[in-house]
Amino acid sequence: MKAGGAAATALAALGLFLTACATGGTGARDEGPAGSEAVAKAPTTPTTSPSATKSAKRVDVVKLVKDDPEVSPSVKGALKPCVADEYPVDVSYGELTGGPSDDVVVNVMTCGDAVGIGSYVYREEKGRYENVFKTEEPPVYAEIDRGDLVVTQQLYKRGDPVSYPSSEEVITYGWSATRFTEESRTHNDYSNAVGATDAPTPAAN
Repeated sequence: MKAGGAAATALAALGLFLTACATGGTGARDEGPAGSEAVAKAPTTPTTSPSATKSAKRVDVVKLVKDDPEVSPSVKGALKPCVADEYPVDVSYGELTGGPSDDVVVNVMTCGDAVGIGSYVYREEKGRYENVFKTEEPPVYAEIDRGDLVVTQQLYKRGDPVSYPSSEEVITYGWSATRFTEESRTHNDYSNAVGATDAPTPAAN
């Protein structure tokens, strides 16, 4: 009788424990995902890209280009507002040279047809941004691609309209200690059978 009573008491206690876990939410396990507040307070190890840990500086690129002695007078002269105070520049920030902050890639374009007339890369050195790359052979456009600098140079034959180049060169540069060096180059020829309303497409090999 004593053994049976002890077993019954143990089973009753176990039943109460399981009931508390299932209904009160204060037991060892709660079903469902944690709320946003709980996730925010939980200690985690951030998984950020190298550039995300750098200072997110934003610079006055128009002043930067105009004050740059490396930029040609023709590009500086074309760098005027197209509408109100909107300048024809595209700007990208990202990791290219391993500097103390993100590098700045600036593309200067024409207002009318958005043709790139100059591309530049600026690297922060001792609190100042220095020009470490430039190309002023229009139409040209530079961008950051997975840590590399990729420059697209469109090429024209005599009689080609601005909107339809005959071919293009895509050049990839990598940073090497103090300067950019060419890593690869791809040449794409566009089809000659392009109508006036069709976009150019690379010719089949």
